[in-house]
Amino acid sequence: MEQTSDLEIFLVATPGLEAPLHAETVEKGFAAAKIVPGGVSCRGDWTEVWRANLCLRGANKVLVRLGSFPAVHLAQLDKRARKFPWSDILRPDIPVKVEATSRKSRIYHAGAARQRIERAISETLGAPISSDAGLRVLLRIEKDICTLSVDTSGEPLHKRGHKPAVAKAPMRETMAAMFLRECGFDGSEPVLDPMCGSGTFVIEAAEIALGLNPGRSRHFAFEDLHGFDSKAWTAMQQTDARSETDMVFHGSDRNAGAADAATTNADRAGVAAHTRFQCKSVSDIKPPAGPAGLVIVNPPYGARIGDEKRLRSLYGSLGKVLISRFSGWRVGIVTSNQSLARSTRLPMLAPGPVVDHGGTKIRLYRTDPLP
Repeated sequence: MEQTSDLEIFLVATPGLEAPLHAETVEKGFAAAKIVPGGVSCRGDWTEVWRANLCLRGANKVLVRLGSFPAVHLAQLDKRARKFPWSDILRPDIPVKVEATSRKSRIYHAGAARQRIERAISETLGAPISSDAGLRVLLRIEKDICTLSVDTSGEPLHKRGHKPAVAKAPMRETMAAMFLRECGFDGSEPVLDPMCGSGTFVIEAAEIALGLNPGRSRHFAFEDLHGFDSKAWTAMQQTDARSETDMVFHGSDRNAGAADAATTNADRAGVAAHTRFQCKSVSDIKPPAGPAGLVIVNPPYGARIGDEKRLRSLYGSLGKVLISRFSGWRVGIVTSNQSLARSTRLPMLAPGPVVDHGGTKIRLYRTDPLP
């Protein structure tokens, strides 16, 4: 396989957040971006693969499609896999993990198909196969067409690489960035999160305002692929288009441990000068000095019977505070329960699409600027 300049790049989206990821991909100048099942596809060379991992906030993974071929039985798959140009992509000294899925195909046993790919890689290239490997090759068999891809990200991209402290039920960074985008946030207005947990919304907002690349602090799987150019990658990392801003982004939480963790995380992310975290309850929040902006919050949803009455009171208090003190501010609330969102009595717009948050179905409820 040649180091082609026209790779098919597949950006894995959180289900329900394909549209904002597509908008971000177009905005960042990736070619031929379009929404497809499971995410967004675009095209480009290997440097565009690196750039997608480095700068896209909403992608969970960046996969590269290596090639496709038909196969209707395991012997055929075995033969084709042995002819596949693995040495163009993989290195013989880097362990590989293979994962396989099969759907509507005569090769229905995904485990047996996986073993054929593993054997082809180990016997033709010499690369070790390991279930713990950081480099993944993916086989998808659909309607007798086998498609091979490589996961160029490694660890999921919400792991930005600079956030040690995580609160309970954390909002993933990739999701937080896309919800901020859905609220119209572009880095030019203040943000306040009155239930900030480990500070994800506030830190993402500060990074966006400062023009920081989300992947600036971490390692990626593509660094272990054949032909990786470390000098070109270092040069790309150093072109961080950092912006200047005098804006400060605010978070608060009634849990002092959460506010402390958020402060630590902001410091590690390099945005401490542009973030403020305080320990206070929702009833005590006030708008910071300066222009109106966005209040965005991911309140508790309540999983147990009996939670809802207590949570209605919490959402009601939040709504009262926002209506009485935050005139001119827009609001975004992420929750799994429409009746809880309504308990705020805020003038909600039509809710956003259903988003899968670790098996919980959540939605974004937004307002225009409050009167």
